Amino acid sequence: MAAPLASLSSQEYARVEDYLNDKLQSDEDLDSLDSLLQTLRTQHELQRRQLVEAQEALEEATKASNDHRDAVRKQVETFNQEQAEIDRRLMIITQSETSDDAVRIFESSMQKLQRLDVAKGYFSQLQEIETLSKSALEHMNSDPTSAIPLYKALRNISRSLQAAQVAAEGAAPHLVDHAEQLANSVKEQLQDRFSSQLQEALDKLKWPSRELVLNEAFVQEWVTSVDLLLDLQEPDLKSYSESSSFRSADIQVLLPLEIMMHPLELRFKYHFSGAKPTNRLDKPEYFLSHISDLISTYNGFFTTYLQPVLDRRADIVDEELRSHFLSATNAFITSLLPMVRRKIDTFIPQVETSPQLLSHFVHELMKFDDDLRQTWNYLPNPYSAENWKGLTSEILGQQNWFERWLQVEKEFALSRYKDIIDTPESGQIDYDGVDANVTKPTSAAIRVNDLLETVTDLYRPLSSFSQKLRFLIDIQITIFDQFHERLRSGLEAYLAMTSAIGRTVQGNDQGTLEGVAGLDRLCRIFGSAEYLEKKMQDWSDDVFFLDLWYELQDRVRRKHGDGKNVVGPMSVAEVAQRTSQAVAEAGQGRSSEGALFDETASAYRRLRLRSESIIVSTFSSEVQSSLRHYSRVSMWSSLSAPSASFPHPLTSELTPTLRIISSNLSFLARVLGTAPLRRINRQVLLALQSYILDNVISRHSFSAAGVSQLMSDIDHLCGVIDSALGHHSSSAAYQGEAGRVMRKLSESLVLLGLRIKPQSTKSDENNETYGVELGLWEVERRLFANNESAREVLSELEIETLTEAEARAILEKRVEIRS
Repeated sequence: MAAPLASLSSQEYARVEDYLNDKLQSDEDLDSLDSLLQTLRTQHELQRRQLVEAQEALEEATKASNDHRDAVRKQVETFNQEQAEIDRRLMIITQSETSDDAVRIFESSMQKLQRLDVAKGYFSQLQEIETLSKSALEHMNSDPTSAIPLYKALRNISRSLQAAQVAAEGAAPHLVDHAEQLANSVKEQLQDRFSSQLQEALDKLKWPSRELVLNEAFVQEWVTSVDLLLDLQEPDLKSYSESSSFRSADIQVLLPLEIMMHPLELRFKYHFSGAKPTNRLDKPEYFLSHISDLISTYNGFFTTYLQPVLDRRADIVDEELRSHFLSATNAFITSLLPMVRRKIDTFIPQVETSPQLLSHFVHELMKFDDDLRQTWNYLPNPYSAENWKGLTSEILGQQNWFERWLQVEKEFALSRYKDIIDTPESGQIDYDGVDANVTKPTSAAIRVNDLLETVTDLYRPLSSFSQKLRFLIDIQITIFDQFHERLRSGLEAYLAMTSAIGRTVQGNDQGTLEGVAGLDRLCRIFGSAEYLEKKMQDWSDDVFFLDLWYELQDRVRRKHGDGKNVVGPMSVAEVAQRTSQAVAEAGQGRSSEGALFDETASAYRRLRLRSESIIVSTFSSEVQSSLRHYSRVSMWSSLSAPSASFPHPLTSELTPTLRIISSNLSFLARVLGTAPLRRINRQVLLALQSYILDNVISRHSFSAAGVSQLMSDIDHLCGVIDSALGHHSSSAAYQGEAGRVMRKLSESLVLLGLRIKPQSTKSDENNETYGVELGLWEVERRLFANNESAREVLSELEIETLTEAEARAILEKRVEIRS
């Protein structure tokens, strides 16, 4: 029941008052008083039930808490009792007065028990390996095939102990060492025994004589001994395959072959050590060819008799061992290489200080490597995706002889380059070294190219990308750059000597820079630059240099952003500066076309274009200078009737021009290729045409006889040009090269030479009339009428290069028009 209002607190009383004021705000609200009271009673009953449930839950939680507290207290009491009992027993057992002393003594006893357990394990392991070793040695003579599995078990225990020692942080070192020594001892004794058996079989076969006794029983005895040794070596081969990356210098030699190589190695040492005449520092090919002869001599035996043994073993061994038993030829060559490596180790320090001997040795060694790869298809690891890098790669890369060898080859190349440059005839144009229709370079350019091709042949067999690119940059591009600087300096010297100051200083020697002599100097530079530029373009398309280029691009992309050098000590920017800017773009993640010789070829291209422009300028200047007297001739308007014959005698003032053009063009036609000769000739003829139009036709008036004489002079001029170029043109039609280039001049002469009284008709080959020739007055009337009429008459005259204004200006030069 609700509490009376008197029992409510002031806060509760205020809340009741607020509630009633909210619900009873008008008279109408009194009608709903019953429903309001009913709602309040329902809510009160609900809250009462919730309060009862909460009190029951509280009582249950309190009871559970008390029960848990009692249980914990009982457990603590039980633990204390048990602990006291343990302490009492420990004190009794350890005869101690306190529990702490008892615990300390007890732990000491447990440690002794643990050590006893470890010692028991050691003893058990020692007993096992001792038993295996004794059993293997007992079966060695009576049943060799049973001894090998026992040895393999012993070897497996030794290796498992080594692996467990790593996990145990170096524990039991004496046990591990003893097991390893015992396994090695058993292996040595078994190997000695099986090697003796193999040697007996080899003696019966009369190995290594050239006439082997290949009796079936002897061969079978040899096969049995080989099988035993291969079986004995399997654990070592497996360990090698698991831990090695198949470096060529570490390839395992098969035990039977190692034994068979002993007499061959003794023979090798006899011939190629000490003071024997075959042991010469200047003839490393002697001992290398001896190895090649051994392969040729005995490879047939190993292919016939050893290959079946290896094939049977390859079928039964694990996958990681199969690579050792795939090829008898590879196995035989692998067994010969250790004696070669030992010889190289003693040989190369003796030739280190002699550049010629060191260079010769490396070249011969590369030939030897290439012979093994090409002739015998030698590949130590047949599963490898890469070719065998060779002994050369071992001494140059792994033994760090590359820098010394590169220095030697660079000094040789630069020395030969200096000899080429210092040769008196090196700067002379070589007319026979290239085809007749191409530009002739100097003898030096051809020999420099031959030198660089020889350098390419030197390092082409190298397997290292970095080494090949170092050769390219340090030697070939360096020589290209030096020769380019020599050509550029020669061009600068020519420009300096032909300048105003240079001509003053040169004095009487100026004649050596004019005419053919001057063009000769320029053509040496032009021809050499064009020749080497084309050679670099050819090199860029060569498979060898293409492979280098793609490999360089790939390496730069893979090293993008890691800050590492791409080739030896050279950064990406340095390599790009010497080869191609496309390298730098690849380093920035952009794709761009390029080639290894882009930068060098561009330098030669700029030099070629510059020298060509100077040839044009020099030739044009000489021609225009020679025309000055001709431009001052003033008799064009005063000539009366022309000579009956055409062409007329040459105007004397034009003779120097013809002489200069004839000599210069004849020289250029002999020196230059078809394309550059055509470009230069075109530019010179355009300059000649411009000079005659501006300084002869535009400055004088012409009578009909004067025009005829001018046309005759131009005909002589075109004939000389075409003759020098090897062309034959018709008399006055200007159909040769000169006429085609100087089209504007030809059309100007057609317009200027119009007859006052034209012929009535033109006839074809059947004497049928088909047109009327235009006369001077008709052309003048139509040309000056308007532009449309001018274009029509120029079209009828087949004049295409002259504008209407130019045609009118030219026609006005006829004295008849002026008058």
